[in-house]
Amino acid sequence: MNWNTLLSAKRLGMEDWTSSSNAEDRSQFQRDYDRIIFSSPFRRMQNKTQVFPLPEHIFVHNRLTHSLEVASVGRSLGNMLAEKLVKENPENKLLTEIGTIVSTACLAHDLGNPPFGHSGEAAISNFFTKGAGKEFENKLTTGEWKDFTHFDGNANALRILSHQFTGKRPGGFALTYSTLSSIVKYPFESVLAKKQKFGFFQSEKEDYSRIASELQIDKKDGEYISFVRHPLVYLVEAADDICYQIMDLEDAFKLGILSYETTKELYLGFYNTKTDKKQIANIESTLKRVTDQNEQVSYLRAGVIGKLIYECIRIFTENQNRILEGSFEGSLTDGFQTTQAEAMERVKSISFKKVYGHRSVVEIEIAGYKIIGTLLKEFVDAVMNPQDMYSKKILSILPEQYKSESEDYYPKIQSVVDFVSGMTDVFALDLYRKIKGISLPGVV
Repeated sequence: MNWNTLLSAKRLGMEDWTSSSNAEDRSQFQRDYDRIIFSSPFRRMQNKTQVFPLPEHIFVHNRLTHSLEVASVGRSLGNMLAEKLVKENPENKLLTEIGTIVSTACLAHDLGNPPFGHSGEAAISNFFTKGAGKEFENKLTTGEWKDFTHFDGNANALRILSHQFTGKRPGGFALTYSTLSSIVKYPFESVLAKKQKFGFFQSEKEDYSRIASELQIDKKDGEYISFVRHPLVYLVEAADDICYQIMDLEDAFKLGILSYETTKELYLGFYNTKTDKKQIANIESTLKRVTDQNEQVSYLRAGVIGKLIYECIRIFTENQNRILEGSFEGSLTDGFQTTQAEAMERVKSISFKKVYGHRSVVEIEIAGYKIIGTLLKEFVDAVMNPQDMYSKKILSILPEQYKSESEDYYPKIQSVVDFVSGMTDVFALDLYRKIKGISLPGVV
């Protein structure tokens, strides 16, 4: 693969369109960024749980704030890489747009995640593997069935951005090929999925194949569709990994789950006591001038993120040939030097023990299973029996964009999954209560 073909402003659904904009207008990739920012699916993420349920008095991260922070880190990674690549290939004018492409993909990387945190994907899969949805196993192809039993938010993000929902335009958001391909972390179909992870549903695999062919992304041999990653995916993934691990520590401290001493120790663990003596001394000096512990933790967190950004760019540039050949395995964060690698493992270990297993996190995950499972059953039953009187009432709630005219099982079920996965936590809970008769409109 090479950067001259990997970067393209061609838009999905608008392949025959030619830009008439002048030099003062936003670039096509900046337009992609703006389309995400101003979209309804992006705004809805403000009421989708990231890890912790949203407390009344302390602000913690939701999907929206997480995505904005990932986009900030991704922009830095992209700009630093672009600066290096421009020196090697100054004729390619699109190289300067890499920071924008990566930050846009970062904004969109969680668009497909369901409500109720990380258990949302598992709750949808559980409905089909162990719940009422299991009855459809023999009515779907292997690929269609795997799409549901291995439901993945990354694949769903591509669908949201590229699918022509009822009443919408071809190509969905009509984003550029390079932006769309930079979002797909696992560029293969669900039959090749390991655990939950894959990159596109059966409904979008032709679109992704067309994008990959245009950008000359290498295709892997085999019976099922699979590609190597677009190189910029590694930067999007790195930005997400950094923010996900490092920011959760700050939230855990603010909620009182981790002590100040533990949080500080974990952050300082990313610095080598022999080679980073000057940095550590500067950090300790600053901590003496700032007495507010929240501010101290924010300062420590910012320093670690900056350090890891430089580490990821070092790893990318050292492995660029392997990345372009499609032979690079794993993520950029897997290549951290010993100090950062050991520190990240300590963060992951304590996060799983004390953060992700915290009672408040588990409670919202349990609720998510019950709510998502119930909503899926109600609406799937309705789309399968549309003439039933109760089904008609249920279907009247379904927005027009999610209604399918097809008689096939796959698009019918997919329309319900689209609706439920796009809900906010509050909307899903409210609709669940009303359907179950726990609450009524206008009745306190």
